[in-house]
Amino acid sequence: MKTSRIPLLIDTDPGVDDALALLMAFNDLQHEVVGLTIAAGNVGLAHTVANALKLCEVCAVRVPVFAGTDAPLVFPARDAAYVHGRDGFGDTGYAPAARHAEAEHAALAILRLSHEHAGNLLLVALGPLTNLALALKLDPSLPSRIARCVVMGAAVSAHGNITAAAEFNIAFDPEAAHIVFSAFPKIELADWEAVLAHGFRHDDAERWLAADSPRARFYAGISAHTRAWAKAGRGERWHAADALAMALALQPEGALELRERPLVVETAGTHARGATVVDWNRQTGAADNVAILMRYDQARFEAMIEAALAAPGGA
Repeated sequence: MKTSRIPLLIDTDPGVDDALALLMAFNDLQHEVVGLTIAAGNVGLAHTVANALKLCEVCAVRVPVFAGTDAPLVFPARDAAYVHGRDGFGDTGYAPAARHAEAEHAALAILRLSHEHAGNLLLVALGPLTNLALALKLDPSLPSRIARCVVMGAAVSAHGNITAAAEFNIAFDPEAAHIVFSAFPKIELADWEAVLAHGFRHDDAERWLAADSPRARFYAGISAHTRAWAKAGRGERWHAADALAMALALQPEGALELRERPLVVETAGTHARGATVVDWNRQTGAADNVAILMRYDQARFEAMIEAALAAPGGA
């Protein structure tokens, strides 16, 4: 299917911050979301799929939703229900969406859509990289059909948020992350440390959430638990990791500083499993495979969030 807008495929594990990123994508006139491929991560797969379907219903969009992997490739991992709520959406008890997920597996959908939009597809990965790793194992030529690949993940100087050295998405499935970072010649990376540098004030977020919009009302409800947790633990600023990655994806011109370097994923180690090791001094001779976001236009970022929350919805 051809489109005059940039086709956008989002691999995600909704998740409150994933939801904000999806609102931004649904609100962007330059991009057309052609699919949501869903993995377990923030919470289990049944919840992440249900959350994706519900958000589509709230926003009155008919984007196809494809269920994918329900566990990491090799080892079990802990989820992030303590941040997002047991259902990933703040345990608000929302009425389930009327629509169901497609029958096609997420990894197969990634491959099919990469052929349908070959050379034009923007792939944004907001969760653990398990679906994408499976797609690469089925077809290693996948990166040749992707125009841009943007990933939210990593901690580029080992200031982790789930272990001392590792960021959640990578630590959830380090083997999958290793496969993905080894396969793509260039990944645009919004890491956890960039997220911490681009927080926004809680009072600003509360003002945006007061918009007279179904999207703002729904998001205010599902994010209340997360926002309270963040205010208690991180102070005056709230950090929406996936929203920053989506800003980079949708408006790359807002990036004020990117640094290209080689990056590898540590899959072993007593303390370092899931760490993302950046060769800052280029000592290994390996090719640069990531463009690391260092600074993004904060005013642009916040304006995108505010506009996405204020946009009309369908429920």
